[in-house]
Formats: sequence, C-alpha cells, structure tokens
Amino acid sequence: MRYSQMLLPTTRETPSEAEVVSHQLLLRGGFIRKLSAGVYTYLPLGLAVVQKVAQIVREEMNRAGAQELLMPMVQPADLWQESGRWQKYGAELLRFTDRHGRGFCLGPTHEEVITDLARRELRSYRQLPKNLYQIQTKFRDEIRPRFGLMRGREFVMKDAYSFDVSDQAAGLSYRKMFDAYHRIFRRCGLEFRAVEADTGTIGGSFSHEFMVLARTGEDTLVVCERCSYAANVEKAAIAPPENGAAPPAPVREMARVETPGVKKVEMVAKFLGVRPADIIKTMIYLVDGEPVAALVRGDREVQAVKLKNLLGATEVELADDKTVYQKTKLPVGYLGPVNLPLKVVADQEVMAMVNCVAGANEKQYHLTGVQPGRDFEPFVAGDLRQVTAGDPCPSCGGPVKLIEGIEVGHIFKLGTAYSEAMSATFQDSDGSEKPFVMGCYGIGVSRIAAAAIEQNHDRHGIIFPLSVAPFQVILLNLGLKNEATTRAADQLYHDLQGLGVEVLYDDRDERPGSKFQDADLIGIPYRLTLGKTYEKEGLVEVRRRLDGHVETIEYDQAAATVAGMINRELAAMAG
Repeated sequence: MRYSQMLLPTTRETPSEAEVVSHQLLLRGGFIRKLSAGVYTYLPLGLAVVQKVAQIVREEMNRAGAQELLMPMVQPADLWQESGRWQKYGAELLRFTDRHGRGFCLGPTHEEVITDLARRELRSYRQLPKNLYQIQTKFRDEIRPRFGLMRGREFVMKDAYSFDVSDQAAGLSYRKMFDAYHRIFRRCGLEFRAVEADTGTIGGSFSHEFMVLARTGEDTLVVCERCSYAANVEKAAIAPPENGAAPPAPVREMARVETPGVKKVEMVAKFLGVRPADIIKTMIYLVDGEPVAALVRGDREVQAVKLKNLLGATEVELADDKTVYQKTKLPVGYLGPVNLPLKVVADQEVMAMVNCVAGANEKQYHLTGVQPGRDFEPFVAGDLRQVTAGDPCPSCGGPVKLIEGIEVGHIFKLGTAYSEAMSATFQDSDGSEKPFVMGCYGIGVSRIAAAAIEQNHDRHGIIFPLSVAPFQVILLNLGLKNEATTRAADQLYHDLQGLGVEVLYDDRDERPGSKFQDADLIGIPYRLTLGKTYEKEGLVEVRRRLDGHVETIEYDQAAATVAGMINRELAAMAG
C-alpha cells in the first residue's frame, strides 16, 4: 500500500482523553477514532492489526480441532431467561425490545445461543466431542468505559464452546484450549502468564485467565517466587493459620473501654497501645441487598469476590457510611462482632486471634480481650482476605509477589450449568439422556492489539511484534525528486510484494524527519530507506524498530535479504 493513498491520519499531540499508552498511540498513530464512549471506528491500520491477531487465533483454534461458525449478535431474551442470566448478568447486558414488544439483548457472550444450537443439532454421543468458535463483535454496557480498546463497550472477541460426554472428556477439551492459548499468545509476541481465576458472571467450576504482563494492567496477579503457582487476587488462596501456636498471653476477660473520637484502625492501635494485627476490623457489605458484617484482621483488607463466593451470592458491594447507619442504626467506626445484630462472616485468620480489640457497637467505645468463639460466633468462616506480597504460596509455601497484568483470554470449565438449565441433552451409549458437559474459551482479539502496545513501546511510539504488525516493512523514499532513486524505490516495493512481504511504501512528499517520526510512531518492525546512501553507494538502509539496529544492504540483495529475515523471525515466533 502506498502511504499517499492510505487513510492514515497521524498526529503529534497526545489526545487529552487518552490515559494509557496504548490508547494514546492508537489515536496518535491513526489506528482508531472514537465514535462514542467505549465505541471506536477501526481505521485501515487498526483493522489490519486486529485481523492479524484474528488470523493467528483462527489458525490455532483450527489446529486444536475447533470449528468456526458465526452466531447472531442480537439474542432473544427468552434464552437468557431460560438460563437464569437475564437479571443475574446485571446492567452490562444491553436490553431492548423490537417493534412487536419482544425482548432482546446485544450479546456480551454466547453461552445461551450455542447451548440452544447444541440441543437442536447434537443428539447422540457419537457426535461428540465438539468445539465450536466464532470471532465476532460483542457489546457490554460498561458503566465506565476507559483506556480505549482495553475496556470498551464494543469489542472483537473470539469465543469457543466445547461439548463433551463426561467430566473426564471435558478436561481433555479444556487442556487442548489451554495449550492452544499458549501457542496463540506466544505467536502474538506477548509476555504472559496463565493464572487461576474466578469464574465471575460466566459461571462454572474452574477457570484460567491469560494475562499480559504490563505496568498499566488493570488486574493484579499473585505469582510465587519459588514455584509455578499463579492466580489473580480474587482467586489467590491463603492457607489457614497454623494450629497449635501458643497464645501470646493468657486469655483475658472482655472489657469495655472508652475511646473518644478514635475510629480508624491505626488510631485505635495507637490509643490502646496494641498492633493493628490485634484488632478485628468490621466491614459492612451489602450481599444481594442485605447487610453482612465481614471480619478481617486490622492490617488486612476484605476481598469482595471471596466474600461473594463464600456466601454463594450474586452481588456484593461495600456499604457507605450512610447506608451502614441506615441498615444497622449503629455508630460507624465503632462496629464490632460482639452482639452485632447482623450476619457475621469471618476470615479464617480472625478465628485464630487471641485477646482482640473490636468495636463495642457503641459510640466512643471499644472492647478489649475479645475472644472469637467465646464472645461471638460467625455465621461462617473461611478465606476472606486480600492476599499481600510475602504471603505464603498455597502450593509450596514460598513467598508470593504481586504484579500487574492485562487479561487477554479466559477459559472456563462450565460443567452442566447451562445444559441442565436449558435442558440440552444427548443420548449416551447406554441409551440414557445426559446433559452436555461444557467448556467456554474467550480471547479479547481487539484487546490483544492494545495489550501488545502496552508491552511494546518507547518514547517514539509503538514497537509491534512482527506477527501482529499492520505491515512488516515500511519503505521510505527520501529522493522523490531523483528519478533514479524513485524508480529504484518503486521496483523494491514491487519486489518485496512479489516475495510475500507486506509493505507500506511512504511515497509522500514530506521532510525526511517527518517520515522517520511517523515510521517510529506506527511501529512497523522493519524500515527500509532509499536516500543519499543509495544515490552515492547503491545501498539500502535497513533499520529494526525493536532495537534500532541499522545495517546497509546492496540494493540487488535487499528484497530477498529482508524477506528471509522476516520469514525466520515469524518461524521462531511460531515455535
């Protein structure tokens, strides 16, 4: 493609709306343009990147035995009502009615549609296993879309669904996808980790997220420094405290003490001369609309997803001070578990505490000498707290560290949750009707484009991995007024194309500096330049965007040499 003919509106200024690097560079480089909040038009360069990612995904899904189809984006409400997710999914599901008053939604995912297809078309165990996938536009009505393609409302996604006769067979399908995802992200040139994850609104019994490591990641990963354990903070397990440890002092009687104006954990600890770890922190959450007291040690934080899973709830949110008072009629800042007229849920660590300090549920007062199990009994106790750096790994006991990541893929063991809810069954070899055992496998195709930039950029612009770059080579003609140079550039452009190289030919009448700046900004992996070096010595300058390495090649050898470099690099990425 000739640059002069391409819609490629680069800018020097960083748009004020763009907060993260990928959003800034995608706008500056002319890859995308905003239509409305979280909704973008993909310009030719941006579409080329998304198509490159999609092709890698498609090749590896096919290699793993999956079959591509395409399902409607508009989905009928009755399927979602049948699965039970019409209300459960929440406000992100964009609902509407047609002219006949029938309910529909824009698909954020396709479990219901694919399960409906399976129950109609797959009737016998002889037709299984099946893995069906699509690459398609999705819509989720995010409350706060941000970061460009990282968290938009409309996005391109690959979603696959497997159908098996048993849990064991479903495990094999899951493993195939797990391995395929590793190949996909390696081919995309990404540094990533697969981590254990919460299943969220999709449901199921087990899942892994695939995280691209980047400082601007929205998610925090827990990684063991000694073994291969990795999980996100919502899923990261914390081992129970060791039993049998001697208490620091004889168990005391509970006492009520005055703490005027002292509310925060740090203030209470200083006032009473204790450690924050000796205080029981009582947090009020609305769990499916009802207030619940969650207890953690004073130097810990509640992990809301763990609380939700521990109680089998649908929605959990931290109550603000006004809501706390409205729901409990108790003074905020002095809450504690003793005689608290609410359901109490305790972290396992709290139940091992001795001689604790807690709020007295009375303004200006706290209790000392509080003993869990003696002075209060929680409704349930379990792993409730947020993991912190240095906590012991649940697998080997080594210390864990926290790193940031961007979720680009998520795979789930769904089991029979959808097939049972929607009566999707097959006839097994013994003649009985059984529900399909399902799996679900998603990849954020457009998000990978953004994640690749977050991980690969410098102060000049994008540094695309070769496999997902919109073009492999950008050819600069710096001698437009020299007929010989222009003829040579034109011929090199055609020779490269003839060898299968994807070339953006910058034939614009612009200053060399502008051409160099644009080439760096849009991140094409190889830059070939014909200018004074060619006019004087017949040499082509080849510069690698990744590391700035420059070499000169004889003009007659340039096309074949560069094509060989590209083919070797792609082969190495494919493994």
